[in-house]
Amino acid sequence: MEDAAFWVLAAAAVGSGIAVFVVDSMARATFSLLASFLCVGAELLLVDLRYLGVLVILMMIMEMLVMAVFMVMYMMNPAGLMPMSMLHNKRGALGISAGLFAALAAGIFAVPWPARAGRPPRDPTFALGESIMGPKMLVMMVIGIAILATMIATVVLATHRGRYDRDA
Repeated sequence: MEDAAFWVLAAAAVGSGIAVFVVDSMARATFSLLASFLCVGAELLLVDLRYLGVLVILMMIMEMLVMAVFMVMYMMNPAGLMPMSMLHNKRGALGISAGLFAALAAGIFAVPWPARAGRPPRDPTFALGESIMGPKMLVMMVIGIAILATMIATVVLATHRGRYDRDA
């Protein structure tokens, strides 16, 4: 069952990634890209990387929705729905992407893949964090909270009026 879900999600991710360049508006391209990222996040969940999967899903949803909101607010055409082409220099882009795909696919078969040594860790999220951060993980968590507090304080201090000053 997981194998079937993997291949369905992989095909959907590639298909919606291709749709980014096929659809005829920025808004549709944005939501096609969101669908591709959601499939990738679900793939991460399938391989038991729950933290990274949820992080990718939540981060991409917010990023793409913010992008769509800014398109509605600032684009010349209404909501980015006017027909347009996402492709520029079609022949050059096709040649570069085909060559890169061929090189990467050849690399899959040319590289000697190592055999697994040992068993997978009990908690892959902890193991990933430990391998990336090492003993500095607690420091990075505290810094993340400090950065969030700084962003909130900056927004609060940047407003010239409080919430009760609206009628003044």
